[in-house]
Amino acid sequence: MHRRAFLKNGCTVCLSATVLSAMAASCNITQYASGTLVKDGITLNKNDFAIKKNQSTAYSSFIIVRNDALLFPICIYRFDENEYCAIWMKCAHQGAELNASGDKLQCPAHGSEYNNKGEVTHGPATSNLRTFPVIIRSNELFIDLRKES
Repeated sequence: MHRRAFLKNGCTVCLSATVLSAMAASCNITQYASGTLVKDGITLNKNDFAIKKNQSTAYSSFIIVRNDALLFPICIYRFDENEYCAIWMKCAHQGAELNASGDKLQCPAHGSEYNNKGEVTHGPATSNLRTFPVIIRSNELFIDLRKES
C-alpha cells in the first residue's frame, strides 16, 4: 500500500471512530425533576431515576433537581438502590452553576471539576462542594437542606 492511501484510509477510520464515540456519548439524556418542597427539604420519587426501554428498566446515574425555590440546582447521584449523594451545583471556586456530565460536575467558568461525591478533582477550586443528606423513606428520597452531609 502506498503511503498516501495508508494515510487516507487510516484518517478516515480514525475520524469515523471519533464521530461515532461522540454521538454515543451525546445519547445520554439528562433526567430532570422538580421535586416537592417540604419543610426542611425536598422530596422526590426514586422512580424519577427509572428509564423505560422496551420492556426493561434501566436507571440514570444522576438526576438534576430544579426548583424555583432553590438558588442552584441539586444533582443527585444514584450509586445503587440504597445509596445516593445530593450535591449543590454551585462551584466552590467563584459560585458559577456547574454542568453535570456522567460521573463528574464541571464548572464552565474556570474549569474546576468534581467527582460524583462532590470532591474536587481538578482546580482552581480547592474546596469540595456542599452536599446534603439523602434519607430513603420507602420509595421516596428526602434531601435534608438544613445541614450538610
